[in-house]
Amino acid sequence: MNILITGGAGYKGVLLAEKLLDYKYRDYSNLIPISSGTRVTILDNFMYGYESVLHLIKHKNLSINKKDIRNINEHDTNKFDVIYHLAGISGMPACANNPHSAEAINVESVDKMVKLLSKDQLVINASTTSSYGYSDEICDEESDIKPVSIYGKTKYEAEKIIQSRDNSISLRFATVFGVAPRIRNDLMVNDFVYRAIHDRSIILFAGNTKRTFIHINDAIDSYLFALNNADKMKGDVYNVGDESMNLSKKEIATIIRKFINFEIMDSHLSDLDVRNFEISFKKIKAMGFNVKYKIEDGIRDLIKLYTFYLRSDPYKII
Repeated sequence: MNILITGGAGYKGVLLAEKLLDYKYRDYSNLIPISSGTRVTILDNFMYGYESVLHLIKHKNLSINKKDIRNINEHDTNKFDVIYHLAGISGMPACANNPHSAEAINVESVDKMVKLLSKDQLVINASTTSSYGYSDEICDEESDIKPVSIYGKTKYEAEKIIQSRDNSISLRFATVFGVAPRIRNDLMVNDFVYRAIHDRSIILFAGNTKRTFIHINDAIDSYLFALNNADKMKGDVYNVGDESMNLSKKEIATIIRKFINFEIMDSHLSDLDVRNFEISFKKIKAMGFNVKYKIEDGIRDLIKLYTFYLRSDPYKII
């Protein structure tokens, strides 16, 4: 099996590559195992550096294609059985700071990529629950999509393009948290733990608004689950996460305070990110996928990291 991961040097991409390269047995009793001969190609522009993939270079079945997704061509895609599409500008602040790049990378490059593919190539797409925007109801895959940010809008546009072909699966991820070789410090749980350690305080803007969260290890497992259940899942979209992690900002901060002594302060100012929703994950659970990790598991790892790690600005101009 020949697999391409666009954005393969990123937060989730490098862990997915690592898992695919080492995956020689079935994780679930009803799945077809991936052959140990699986070949993985990472396509990435390496704008955040090369360090995240250095530990993978030893794998004989790994190839690297240094390229911006905006410049993708048929030679970059035609030899692959499966394309995991993870490349993109992720998160509300990053997209808001780079709106033109968000449109070009998150939407236009996806349209270009899809036109290069044959009907036999499977695409597994990294989509997002952020596209639900603001809702007073529990959102499932049939709920209205009402994005409240450039990020949510562009990711949903990309999802529609990818799902216009039959041989595609889109995974609408909850907000990911946890440690990875290419760490993302801007994600809410990661950011809150960092601030709790280094600032000894967290200021909550609209602290009662709810989001949904997933440990990065569970996110990676869901990618493998989709690959092994592609015949049943293709042509559809799935929320990925667990109802137990539909949590408010204040609830997240309170859980972190079980591990670290810091002050939680409520701001009277509104949040620029106005998302507020709860998500149902019944559809993917009915397929057999369940998360294994809790918020606390990620917090413990993040505390270990952030006691020595100092972050840099994640919103550089692209």
